[in-house]
Amino acid sequence: MNLHRNGRRALVAALVIVVAMAFRVSWNALRDIAGAVGADATAATLYPFVVDGLMALALIATLVLAGRDRTFALRVLGTYTLASLILNYVHGLVPELHGRTVDWGRLADWDPANWALVLLATSLPVGSIYFGSDLVAKVLHHRPAPIAPPIVNAEESTETIRNRSTADLPESTPAPIIPNVTVLPRPVAVGFLKSTVATKPVKAIEAPPVDPIAARSVAAESSRPRRATGRVPDVAKSTRPKRTADELLVEARTVTADWPDAKLTGEGIRRALHTSPANARALRDTLRAERGAAA
Repeated sequence: MNLHRNGRRALVAALVIVVAMAFRVSWNALRDIAGAVGADATAATLYPFVVDGLMALALIATLVLAGRDRTFALRVLGTYTLASLILNYVHGLVPELHGRTVDWGRLADWDPANWALVLLATSLPVGSIYFGSDLVAKVLHHRPAPIAPPIVNAEESTETIRNRSTADLPESTPAPIIPNVTVLPRPVAVGFLKSTVATKPVKAIEAPPVDPIAARSVAAESSRPRRATGRVPDVAKSTRPKRTADELLVEARTVTADWPDAKLTGEGIRRALHTSPANARALRDTLRAERGAAA
């Protein structure tokens, strides 16, 4: 590690020495060019620092910046390098520049070439101010991207990631409880319950006398199929025991003993005995027949 570090330091030191010597050679040519375009002694001495100094600044900015800013710094470095090369070339072609015996503002015999060279030499200081300020601002506002630490050992890195992904809980999380989603069978319909809503009483229609025994036999022999309504629940069943025809007749005689003949109707007997309309009409006819026979 120390050998590698010392080698880098030696390389940087050698580069600085070479750049300093190259600057000294270029400094002589640029100073004579500056004197030829009208600069005084002090300005001609500082002129090489303006051109080659900006080249050094652009080189440092290239090492620091990244992306589009780095591309801009490379363009500035290339432009000023080319400009310094042209001016050094002109200094070599015109020997009069060495002794400053050339006419003021005359860098070439051909006028268009002379105008171009004078424009180049005089515009470099202004360009140094603009591009130098821009490069310094870009370097000061540059934020380097974070560098990820290098992976020394792949196995060690995998083990580290595995350890980081391990849960901090002392026990593993229990499995979620899945509710029982078994579908229960639907209840079987048990038929229609008798409505408990009180209905409006209907006036009884007088019918001819019917023998109750014959009426029951006819109802029993009826061939009309009955609709299956299912099993009636115990809650809907009446708690009163079923009465026979004789029991109904005895009970009807007791209840209607003091009734007048006008009140002896099928509806009145049905309400008093809580029986069916057919039984009530049969009891009415029987009681009327008995009263008629007794009279």
